[in-house]
Amino acid sequence: MGGVKVRRAGDRGSADHGWLKTHHSFSFASYLDPAHMGFRSLRVINDDFIAPGEGFGTHPHRDMEIFSYVLEGRLAHQDSLGNGRELKPGEIQLMSAGRGVTHSEFNSSPTETLHILQIWIHPRERGLVPSYTEWQPRPEQASANKVLLISPDGREGSATIHQDAEVYRIRLEAGQSVTHEVRSGRGIWIQVARGELGLNNVGLVTGDGASVEEPGELTLSAKGPVEALLFDLD
Repeated sequence: MGGVKVRRAGDRGSADHGWLKTHHSFSFASYLDPAHMGFRSLRVINDDFIAPGEGFGTHPHRDMEIFSYVLEGRLAHQDSLGNGRELKPGEIQLMSAGRGVTHSEFNSSPTETLHILQIWIHPRERGLVPSYTEWQPRPEQASANKVLLISPDGREGSATIHQDAEVYRIRLEAGQSVTHEVRSGRGIWIQVARGELGLNNVGLVTGDGASVEEPGELTLSAKGPVEALLFDLD
C-alpha cells in the first residue's frame, strides 16, 4: 500500500528555554504552522527534554485528553483531582481535562534529564467530568513488540480515553516486525521515539512522524532497537 505522508524530525518546530528543550510535530505555543495543526483528533505531539529538578508548574487545561509517555528519567505528576504519582520509563498517565483541571509535571531527579512525549487528543465531546488513569506494563508487556496503551473501552488493561482513538507502543529489536491493519475511514499516525523504523517501504528515524489513511496492512520493521507510538484514529 502507498499513501504514506512523512513529517521529518528536522522539519518540526523547536524551542530552547534552557530548562526545557522541545520539538513540536504540530503547531504549539509560539510555533505556528498552518500546514501542521494536527492529524484528525490528534492535536499535539511535543518531544520534551526537561532539565533535572525543573518542570511545568501548576497550570490549567480543559476539554482535552492529555497523556505523557516517559522515555527516560522520572516524571512527577500532581493535579487538582488529588492524584500524585511518579512515573518511570515505559509508563503513561492520561488526564481527561474535561470542564477544567489544573496539574503540574516535574522532573523529580536532581541529576538526570527527563525525556517525555506529551500528547494532546481532542475528546469526543466538551464539558466532560475530569478524570485520570494510568498505564504500567505487566511483566509480559514490558518487552512485547506491540502493546495497547490507550483505548476508548479500556480493554486489555489499557488506559481509557474519551475519544475513538487507540494508542499502541511499538518496541522492536533488529530484524523484528509487526503489522497493523488500517481500517476503512480511519487514519494512522506513527511517531518514532528513538531508533530506525521501516514503515512498509518508507524509512523513519528518531523524531520522524508519518500518517496513513489508505486502508490496508502496514508492516513496521526495525533495523536496530526502536520504540514508537502508533495512533489509530477515527
